This record gives sequence, structure tokens and C-alpha cells, in this order.
Amino acid sequence: MKIKTIKNRILLMLPILMCNMSMNAQTDSLMFGDKFITNRKMIGIGTTNILDTYLSPEKYTGTDVRYMSHTLRQRQGNRFIYELVHQGNISYIDNRSGDGKEMSGNYNFQYGVHYLFNTWNIGSNQLLLEAGGNVEANVGFIYNTRNGNNPAQARAFINIVPTAALEYNFHNPFHSGAYRDFKLRYEIGIPVAGIMFSPNYGQSYYEIFSEGNYDHNVCFTHPGNAPSLRNMLTFDFPLLHSTFSIGYLGEFQQARVNNLKQHVYTHAIMIGIVKTFKLIKVRK
Repeated sequence: MKIKTIKNRILLMLPILMCNMSMNAQTDSLMFGDKFITNRKMIGIGTTNILDTYLSPEKYTGTDVRYMSHTLRQRQGNRFIYELVHQGNISYIDNRSGDGKEMSGNYNFQYGVHYLFNTWNIGSNQLLLEAGGNVEANVGFIYNTRNGNNPAQARAFINIVPTAALEYNFHNPFHSGAYRDFKLRYEIGIPVAGIMFSPNYGQSYYEIFSEGNYDHNVCFTHPGNAPSLRNMLTFDFPLLHSTFSIGYLGEFQQARVNNLKQHVYTHAIMIGIVKTFKLIKVRK
């Protein structure tokens, strides 16, 4: 009797165990290939130093305000990380004597891929090394309030930018949850080749666009005539059921083409909020 009872119980539990194993197997299959998206939206304020000899031989300095949306997309078990950056800024600047002002605005778009080369476990923390490349496109303007003729200069360029990043993930000593940890990330990009628009020395925009007088206005750029660099350090920390980020952005753009010199040196403090999304495959 007892043997029959035990046998019946085993027969009853078997479907439950099989169902449980099936659910676990399905859960495991869902984990691989899941997509993680980390989006960092930040605003920044800083100082900028701008020179454009097409408008003035003077350097103009002042305040820079900007917005950045920085997104990283990665699949579970995949070493490739896709990066998408939208960035816009506006500056209001004046010269050393204070009798002239300029306004500048830019929109910059970046898209590229990083490869996760290595991960080092340091105790319970992790250090990650990524490297790859981005393509960036930039459009913008500078307007000089003192100039009667040619008061504005257009900016447009496309660059190929090798990039690298170091990321250090370490535990929050005040919270044990995996999604409540700190993150320190440093990313650097140096353009190696590109094309940019530039009027030639003494050439007006009327000649270019109304008369159609092309004069080497699309120029090839490289580190020899346009040495530039952009780097950003961010620190993500949990606070009040959200993750915030504070960081430093340094942008150093230079170019010397068509006998014209220009540079934009910007140091900005960035602050914002970080959201992480997990997209799960649904098996139908």
C-alpha cells in the first residue's frame, strides 16, 4: 500500500518537475541575447575659447551650455557595444576688450561600435576595457556681432574617430542590490580623418552660394591640419531610487585649412540621469 502511495506521489510530482525544468530552460534561453540599453541624458555648463580667423583674429571666451544623450547598446554574451551620441551646445562669448560678441551653436551626432577586449575582476568589482570607432557629423554656426560683411561662419564636418573607454564598476557600500552600484567611466576619441567645409581666405558666402564659385571649400582633414580630441569622465551613483551621473567633458577641436585657423576649447561640468533598459526576447 505504501509502495503504491509513493509511486502515485512520484507520478504526480513528475509533471511538476518537468514543467519546472522546462521553465528553467526557457529562462536560461531568454538570458542569452537579451539586449541591455544604458542611456545617459546630461546637461552641462562650462567655459569655451573660440577662434575663427575668417570672422576675427581675436579669441572669444565665455559660457558654453550643452545637452548630451549618450546611449550604449549591448547583447548578453556579445562583446560588441553600439554607441549613439546626440549632442548640442550654444555659446555666448566676447573678446578680451569686451567690445565685441559672438554666438556659436553646434549639433554633433556620433554612431559607432566598441569591442569589449577584456574584463578584470578586482575583488568583487570589475574593470572593463573597450575600444572601437565612431563616425561623427557636426553642423553649426558662429555669428559675430561686429562684422558688417560676412558676419557669420558655417561649420560642418564629418570625422572618423577611433575611441576607447575604461569602465570600473564597484559596489555600493550602502546598498547590496546589483542595480544600485557605482560606475566610473572614461572615454576618449581622437579624429584621424575627415572632411570639412570651409570658405577660402577672403572668399564671401555670396561668392560660394550665389555665384557658385567653388574654391576648395571641401577640405580633407587629418591630425596634421586638424588635431582634435574629445574626452569625458563620468561617475554614476544611486540616489533616491534613481541613478544620477556627474562628469567632466573636455573638447578640443582645431583646424587650419584654406589659410584660416579655428579652434574650440571647451571644459564643461555635466550632470544628468542614467536609465538602463533590458529588452527580453519573447519566444512565440
